Amino acid sequence: MSFDNPSHSGRAGLDELVPSRYAVQVGDIDVLVISDGVLPIAAETIAYNADSADLAAWLKDMFLPPDVLEWPLNVVVVRSGDQTVLIDAGLGLEFPEFQQAGRLALRLEAAGIDAASVTDVVLTHMHMDHIGGLLGDGLGHGLRPDLRVHVAAAEAEFWESPDFSHTSMPAGVPDALRSAATRFLEEYRGRLRPFETEYEVAPGVVACRTGGHTPGHSVVRLASGGDRLTFAGDAVFQVAFDRPDWFNGFEHDPEEAARVRVRLLQELAASREALVATHLPFPSVCHVATAGNAFRCVPAVWDF
Repeated sequence: MSFDNPSHSGRAGLDELVPSRYAVQVGDIDVLVISDGVLPIAAETIAYNADSADLAAWLKDMFLPPDVLEWPLNVVVVRSGDQTVLIDAGLGLEFPEFQQAGRLALRLEAAGIDAASVTDVVLTHMHMDHIGGLLGDGLGHGLRPDLRVHVAAAEAEFWESPDFSHTSMPAGVPDALRSAATRFLEEYRGRLRPFETEYEVAPGVVACRTGGHTPGHSVVRLASGGDRLTFAGDAVFQVAFDRPDWFNGFEHDPEEAARVRVRLLQELAASREALVATHLPFPSVCHVATAGNAFRCVPAVWDF
């Protein structure tokens, strides 16, 4: 796997005992899933329309705590042809209250990936845990001046004047999201490459707008040599396999997000392709199977 640079092994503060990157091959495309850490989230936020007893039962069945969860943050780096594509950028260092997140810059360095080698960034959407790494002292200072940032046009337009009326987020979060998106647009507007429905960012790497979670939410489909993998961003959460009808508090159109989720899971179950998503437990690589009216997450066998 061409991502790892052995010269970095053993350097203090870079290599960690807990694995934080996982390599996958999709035909000729190199894929590296990187953990940006975890975020605390109130358990009711993952399913605010659920009956409290049903949610409590699901959490217990999944061996999860009943009140506050540690929400995984996964980012993906893709190499296809002569391009290195970063899919989402994690939380960054702008939110010090979240001490277990914002690890992307450190972990890219540990993997031997220079931020200046990134030619393209694809944003699934513009929530702060997906764009924060591009701000301030995260990756921003190390990125190349000709970087191309791909995002759905509907997403960039939405964040010019965002509407949170259909969300159910903790107090203070909408203001933080708005502030981060405003700052991102100010800093990166000249590098944006907006697309309408879909766009091939690199050979076999296609960003596709789904909407739902946010108006311009997108997934990234990888295909090469008969292999396929989808990075689903926030279209799929851990609870979604069992209860795709439960609404996440961060969804700007929860009913549409549920429809997007079901369509995507049905498609992935039929195609048997691999799935990676932002908030599935690291390394997140799995397959989807049907289970009656719901789905099963089948973790991929470790490929070493």
